[in-house]
Amino acid sequence: MVSWLNVWIMVALLVPVLLSLTNPRGESQTQTQTQTHPKPHSQKQTQTQTLHLPPSLISSSNLFFNERIRDGSNLDYDFYRDTCPQAEDTIRSAVTRIFFDHRDSAPAILRLFFHDCFIQGCDASLLLDDSNGNKNHSIEKQAIPNQTLRGFDKIDLIKEEVEQACPGVVSCADILAVAARDFVLLAGGPFYPVLTGRRDSNQSFYDEANDQIPRPDDNVNRTLRLFSLRGFNERETVSLLGGHNIGKISCEFIQQRLYNFQGTGQPDPTIPVDFLGQMRLNCPENNNTSSTNEVSAFEVSQKENSHSKAGMSYMQALSSSMSSGAAFDTHYFQSLLKGRGLLYADQQLMSHVKTARLVSAYASDDGSTFRMDFARVMLKMSNLDVLTGLQGQVRLNCSQALGS
Repeated sequence: MVSWLNVWIMVALLVPVLLSLTNPRGESQTQTQTQTHPKPHSQKQTQTQTLHLPPSLISSSNLFFNERIRDGSNLDYDFYRDTCPQAEDTIRSAVTRIFFDHRDSAPAILRLFFHDCFIQGCDASLLLDDSNGNKNHSIEKQAIPNQTLRGFDKIDLIKEEVEQACPGVVSCADILAVAARDFVLLAGGPFYPVLTGRRDSNQSFYDEANDQIPRPDDNVNRTLRLFSLRGFNERETVSLLGGHNIGKISCEFIQQRLYNFQGTGQPDPTIPVDFLGQMRLNCPENNNTSSTNEVSAFEVSQKENSHSKAGMSYMQALSSSMSSGAAFDTHYFQSLLKGRGLLYADQQLMSHVKTARLVSAYASDDGSTFRMDFARVMLKMSNLDVLTGLQGQVRLNCSQALGS
């Protein structure tokens, strides 16, 4: 019998080949080439820490001591094969147990992962409770777009189990990246290989998180620009936003669109009348709603300390006559085609010729095109601006930098 490890390795080798053959009908092959753009504020302080690295990485790591690796080229498949061979099995086991106890953990961890990678790369800086040991410095967790994030406690539980197996070896950045993939898979999403070898940042980036995370009320031009700054083209952006197809969008992210769109005191005039009524039934007017200028387009779940369950999913946004299908399918894109996007930023994808064509392409088949593209772009996202080699550190506690 082929072992699970061999099966995962075989899949990991086959997936990139299959992905390279896939192109949505909405865009020509020449338009799918990824362009790399310089990312603002990419300088980070580094902290040297002694650890046991695979011999193949030691020589190359010195070349990148003061640089981030945007494309993950310095990462490795099964990086911990010698230092902690049970690392990914331990993560997978913990994720599986958490998922079946808390199904809403999948969208929560997925969005936690997005928020971390979108600001200064996949370095677990979002998990810190202070920045570089300075408790007086504002941290990413406190940034307005991040105040509704959930799942920190789940990552802490996974980290504790990994630390019991291999103390001081596996980074929080790697744990978050692998856990996000495993949660997506359990939620019905596609498998994609995750390279490992990331290191943890020792500082947090409050200002960048406040300024650079997309908002629910963004127009399509701002959304595309923010993703473009991180090297994602239109096709990849639309595919990533398709991650909104799992989880529930809290009413606090919808209400201003329903009752006071852009300060007019009226609803968004582009919402179909029947859908407006449905949304208002699910989300009655609340004068204490936070401004949508101050929340994130990625984080669409409720505040962790909120007792309210009010909200809608994109499955609810479709008419009752449509089949539900799997949780991770094309219903997000079908909703946009019908003008039934829950977030203004999502529905704005239909106002741009190229993104509208991509939405139509993703909605037009059984979901295989979207799933393949989502797997490819999640692999790219997980490799974004990583710290490797002798950069950063490996935290023992994900919320505390070493020496803080």
